[in-house]
Amino acid sequence: MPTILIVGATRGLGASMVQTYAANANNLVLATARTSQPPESTSNITYVPGIDLESPHAGSDLVHFLETQRISHLDLVIITAGYFATESLKEPSFSAQERMFRICTIGPTVLVTALANYNSKLLDSGSKIIFVSSESGSVTLRHESEGGGNYGHHASKTALNMCMRLLSLDLKERGIAVAAVHPGFMRTDMTRNVGFDKFWDEGGAVTPHVAAKSLVQWIETFDISKTGEFWAPRGPGDIGTAEPVLGPKDTLSTPLQLPW
Repeated sequence: MPTILIVGATRGLGASMVQTYAANANNLVLATARTSQPPESTSNITYVPGIDLESPHAGSDLVHFLETQRISHLDLVIITAGYFATESLKEPSFSAQERMFRICTIGPTVLVTALANYNSKLLDSGSKIIFVSSESGSVTLRHESEGGGNYGHHASKTALNMCMRLLSLDLKERGIAVAAVHPGFMRTDMTRNVGFDKFWDEGGAVTPHVAAKSLVQWIETFDISKTGEFWAPRGPGDIGTAEPVLGPKDTLSTPLQLPW
């Protein structure tokens, strides 16, 4: 029975990933929640309470839970947790930037190191680690047509991509494949809360369920030969700067490997 750990699993893409993987009765899905009272576990979904990526203890708390449940191996780890606060030149925010880096970069990186250092069997040859990033973390794709602002959001995703790349180098000899993905522009509370819902139709935003299906299909094809890479499983369709930077969308592939 494959064991799949999804971090940030109670809302948006994370919740949809849980349901997509749990639809296969052969999968055991471990789903983390920040709250101490997560949804009820089912026959093949086990909710892990109290895992907060803003806490320095998130990794040790998760490892302790895995010990109590006698989970000895993880086939797949997907970290979907994120936070987005908007900023502009006139309205930057030290506190918002700090929180975005804690949740989007530092927390995921330290949590994965905790899993990797637990023992040599929890993550081993054939295990996969997927960091949910964003095309906004690509320096190359930042184009004048988009403008500036949103410093903490974009920079925290760029930093996440770098941490992913470094972890891929650390874990390659163990046969552990690591990647960052842009899952697509989604119709979620996160994008609505920052006013991006006005771009949903024009930008081709999809529901988290649709994005989850595309991501699951891509993960099936992902292996150690692509470790350390940055991908958009849904291709260039919702990447607004793809054409001015990379060329006509009809010449770009789906899935699309993204530039740093």
